[in-house]
Amino acid sequence: MNDFEKILAHEFPVSRNLIYLNHAAVAPWPTRTSEAVILFAKENNERGAQHYPEWVALEQQTRRMCATMINAGSSNDIAFQKNTSEALSVVAHGFPWQTGDNVVICDEEFPSNRIVWESLDVYGVQVKQLALEDGSSPEDTLIRACDHRTRLLSISSVQYASGLRMDLQRLGEHCHKNGIAFCVDAIQGLGVVPHDVDAMHIDFLMADAHKWLLSPEGIAIFYCSEKWREQLKLHEFGWHMIEHHMDYDRKDWSTAESARRFECGSPNMLGIHALHASLSLFAELGVDAIGQAILQRSEYLFEKIRQLNHLSLISKYDINRFAGIVTFRHNSQNNNGLYKHLMRNNVICAQRGGGIRFSPHCYTGLDQLDTALALTNAG
Repeated sequence: MNDFEKILAHEFPVSRNLIYLNHAAVAPWPTRTSEAVILFAKENNERGAQHYPEWVALEQQTRRMCATMINAGSSNDIAFQKNTSEALSVVAHGFPWQTGDNVVICDEEFPSNRIVWESLDVYGVQVKQLALEDGSSPEDTLIRACDHRTRLLSISSVQYASGLRMDLQRLGEHCHKNGIAFCVDAIQGLGVVPHDVDAMHIDFLMADAHKWLLSPEGIAIFYCSEKWREQLKLHEFGWHMIEHHMDYDRKDWSTAESARRFECGSPNMLGIHALHASLSLFAELGVDAIGQAILQRSEYLFEKIRQLNHLSLISKYDINRFAGIVTFRHNSQNNNGLYKHLMRNNVICAQRGGGIRFSPHCYTGLDQLDTALALTNAG
C-alpha cells in the first residue's frame, strides 16, 4: 500500500462498512473533517467564541484554498453561500436583465439550474432549453442557440444523471468573444475535473461542498469575477456584507468590494471549519491526483459494465466526456427493484436518469466495484 492509499484508508473508514457509490448525492466526510467538527463543537462547548479571531483567520484561509482550486485571481472573488441554489439565485435575480433577453441552458440540468432561470419569466426573460444530443456536439447545440439577445449561458460542468462532462473551455471562449456571461454549476465536477475560471472565461461558478468536496451540507463555494461583482443587484443586506463590517459603531456604510458583498449575515463557521479540513486533504494529496483516481474508477466501471450482458450503459464512455458518474440500467430487471437490492446489500447508490447511478470517489476499492456489479445479477 503506497502513501496515497494509506492516507485514504485512514480518512475513509466508511469503506470498511459500506460500498459507498453515492458521492454525486451526499458524500461521507474524511476522518479529518469529522475530527475538525468535533473539535470545533468541543471548543464552543468549553470556550464559546473566545477565539473568534482565529476562526476568522481560518475563514480567510479557506477562501484562499477555494480560489486556488479554481485558479481565481484572488480570495476576494470567493463568497460562501448555503448551497448552489442560493448562489444561482444571486446571479439570476441580480443580473441586469432587460425585457426580451434570453438565457441558454440544456434539458439535462438538475432542477436548481433550471427553475432559477424559469423564475425570470416575470421579467420578460426567455429560457432557451436545448437537448444536448440534437447537434454534432453538446457545445455546438448550445452555441447555435445563442443569439443577439442571449445575455447568459448556464451549464453544469458535469450533468447529474448522465454524467456528461462539458467542454467548458470551448463554451467559455464563445461566451467571452460574444459578450455573453458564462455561469457554471460545478457541483458534480469540482474536485474531479479541472475548473480554471481564468482560462475557461467563467464569470460565475458555484458548487455545494457536500458531494465531491467531501464536506457537510449547508456550505457552498460561489465565485464571482471581479468585473461582475458590482453589476449584480443585491437583494439581501446585513452587517457582514458591508466594507467595514467589524466597525459596529459606524453609521455610514458601503457594500464590500469583495465577494463578501453576497454574504449578508454571520458566516457558517461550523461549515467553514469542515470545508477547510476537507480541502486540506485535496491540498495534501493533490487535486489532480484525486481527480485522476476518480476517473480511473469511472473508467473501470465503464469497461466492466460493457462486458456484462445483463447491463446497458446510459452514461457515454468518450474520452474527456465523463467524470465521476456512471449510470446504467438492467436489461430485464426493474431499476427500482435493483436499487433496493443493492441498498439492502450495503451498496449505497442512487436512481437517476432512468437507471442506477454509481459515483465512486478516490478511495473506493476496485474490488468494491466488482462486488457491486456482481450484485446487479443477483437481485
